[in-house]
Amino acid sequence: MANIVEQLAEDKVKLTVEVPAHDVHHAVEHAANDLAASVRVPGFRQGKVPRPILMQKIGKERLYAEAVESHIGGWFLNAATRARVNPVAQPAYDYELPASESEDWRFSATVEVQPKPDPADWTQLEVPKHEAEIPAEAVQTELEALQKTVGELIPVEGRPAEDGDTVVVDLVAEDGTAQRDYVVELGSERLVEEIENGIRGLSPGESREIAYELQDAASRKATVVVKELKERVLPPLDDELAKTATEFDTLDELRTDIESRLRAQIDEELDGMFRAAAVDELVRASNVNAAGALVETRTRELLNGLARSLEARGIDAGTYLQLTGQSIEQLNARLYAEASLSVGRELILEAVADKLGIVVTDDEITDELRAGGESEEDIAAFIEQGGADRVRDDIRMKKALDRIAAEVKPIAPELHEAREALWTPEQEQPAETPKLWTPGAKE
Repeated sequence: MANIVEQLAEDKVKLTVEVPAHDVHHAVEHAANDLAASVRVPGFRQGKVPRPILMQKIGKERLYAEAVESHIGGWFLNAATRARVNPVAQPAYDYELPASESEDWRFSATVEVQPKPDPADWTQLEVPKHEAEIPAEAVQTELEALQKTVGELIPVEGRPAEDGDTVVVDLVAEDGTAQRDYVVELGSERLVEEIENGIRGLSPGESREIAYELQDAASRKATVVVKELKERVLPPLDDELAKTATEFDTLDELRTDIESRLRAQIDEELDGMFRAAAVDELVRASNVNAAGALVETRTRELLNGLARSLEARGIDAGTYLQLTGQSIEQLNARLYAEASLSVGRELILEAVADKLGIVVTDDEITDELRAGGESEEDIAAFIEQGGADRVRDDIRMKKALDRIAAEVKPIAPELHEAREALWTPEQEQPAETPKLWTPGAKE
């Protein structure tokens, strides 16, 4: 749907929305089905009235009115979201009924919106910034992982199985089904805990019957037979290992490379944290308090996303609330706060982009799509379908965020925490901060 935003006042806009013909057709079909279920026509069962008979009974105008009234709210909210309009009240619609369900249709909506915030002077804001520290343990873990990949497995003699050993086993269930020559490293947690515990202490040729529970709490028994037992002999961490397993000639060179890669990863994470803190400081300093339909819509999206995540993990809502120690009201309040902060970030970044006069060219949009791996054909189709404006807005806000992050004052986290402790309670934000929304991110 194409849309045009006309600013009528600081807190009021007129949004003109074009609805594609296929959406109009879908709405009319949906309305016809609903009306057919409620309208009684002699000779036909409810819900089974053919469209021509229904039209004769109720008339085209009533059918199209039902189609528009039942779908216009969704069309408006979708268009408002794409246009980054944040309504804070119900819109006043202005339209004429569609002339046909096979043609595009247009309506307008006048609505009160949240006024654009006036960004505070971000160059005066102090934002905590962490410096990357590479723990020696992290480098050692990387070296040991490399060491393990080139280690040699040799048969074990004179002792039973223990953690770290690689065993070849047969697992025979009560019903006679079996998993033969199953290879597992003890301690890797690939088998249920009872079976791993049962294998420990066995030598090649020995067996043991093991009882264990499934996820549904059903009890099962299986016989495990150890056929082979091997241990991994690791080469020493020295220059020879570096030459054999990597492109480096010395262990020092390899260690330096690992430190460099870890530092790059940590720097990227810390930069993301700093950018998040910078925009959040600006939201707070600018007294942005987002509310309205967009926040409510995003709250529902967060709630639906959480529900899908819990379902995928086999956790019901009641169990989740019990485990997290919160009520449904507290959960809704937390998600609403996250949605409000997410929308607030968008509002302040748009305001900064306006203040700086940031303009995104068509070439920048194309370059962004190419960088994302899109083909020239896909890029052309995407732009033709109206996708360029969405990418343009994302790039524009990213540039605004770049500018903010570059011009705020980085300070030591310890100093920032000390100053935060001096704030009054009414200045504080919710304790749990959601993941930073960034331009182009999927909610």
